[in-house]
Amino acid sequence: MNELVTGDAVVLGLRPARLPSRALAIAIDLAVLMTVFVVLSLGLAVASVTLDEAATVAITVATFLLVLVGGPVAVETLSHGRSLGKLACGLRVVRDDGGPIRFRHALVRGAMGAVEILGTFGVVGSIASLVSARGRRLGDVFAGTLVVRERVPAGRAAAAPPPPPWLLGRFAQLDLSGVPDGLWLAIRQYLTRMNQLDTVVRGAMAERLSTDLAARTGVPVPQGVPSAAYLAAVVHERQVRDVRRVAAAAGHGSPAPAPRPVPARQEFVGERTVKGRPAEVRRRRPPRAGTGQRCGQRRGSHRRPERAQRRPRAAGRRTSALVARARPVGAPIPRASRGAWPRVAIPDARARCPEPPAPRHRRCARRAGPRCPGR
Repeated sequence: MNELVTGDAVVLGLRPARLPSRALAIAIDLAVLMTVFVVLSLGLAVASVTLDEAATVAITVATFLLVLVGGPVAVETLSHGRSLGKLACGLRVVRDDGGPIRFRHALVRGAMGAVEILGTFGVVGSIASLVSARGRRLGDVFAGTLVVRERVPAGRAAAAPPPPPWLLGRFAQLDLSGVPDGLWLAIRQYLTRMNQLDTVVRGAMAERLSTDLAARTGVPVPQGVPSAAYLAAVVHERQVRDVRRVAAAAGHGSPAPAPRPVPARQEFVGERTVKGRPAEVRRRRPPRAGTGQRCGQRRGSHRRPERAQRRPRAAGRRTSALVARARPVGAPIPRASRGAWPRVAIPDARARCPEPPAPRHRRCARRAGPRCPGR
């Protein structure tokens, strides 16, 4: 690993690419470029049959410069240092400070590459890469660039160290929604490589990162807690929350089934089925066994069975009490009720049969029994 210190006193841990991987990437790029150059040359040769020899040579040189020089420059500019061969080998061209390259960097690299790679068949470029401590060829030296390994082997990836046991769960109530992803990445990179840094640099970076994190969360760093331990504890708390969120999403990801509608109660009132809510059905219950049927509920009746239930209960109880106090026709009048004139017991007009009037009583009298005393 090559450590570079930028103007902001930030230590960069870059992994320069070595000669074998760079040679393989250049071979892949050259194979693609030569294929495109041959195809274009054949097409232009067929199209320029009628032209003279000088025009044909000029077209060939222009095609060579356009494909083998302009092609790599355009590809590296648009892809920020990732050509087809470098992408296949996990390499990338960056500036000396670790930033992405621009057009001027790609142009210098392409112009020098045409000399040291195409002009000398790669001999000059190979020697310069072997001599350089960071594996740079002449184009990289003049352009101020560096080819690094972007793809890190999985076995060499280091994990963040765990926090001290006495800090576990201490930051469970900390609000981490305002911390950007860039700060999380910087903290994680520091925790994974802090043992490789100098003691002074390590302490300064930990202090700066902890101050920035405390400013984002709104809670200062606790007194007596080292900056590195504070960073490790907060990162551990974020990982715990992510695990809980993923577990909750996996366990309750499917939408909850809609509750089934409760079916309305069904009861038989006479010969019909009444549907409704329980409170309504309770008022429509049929008479209990042994009390007889009310008028209008017998088989063959043309009146609606619900009509017999429309009378309020209070009126039914009051009428029943009056009927109980009524005296039948011809019954002797008690002595206390006798006066100067002979009296005949006449049923009270209010004590008539609670059933509705009209011809329905005549039908009841013929079919059910003796005539109703109220008529």
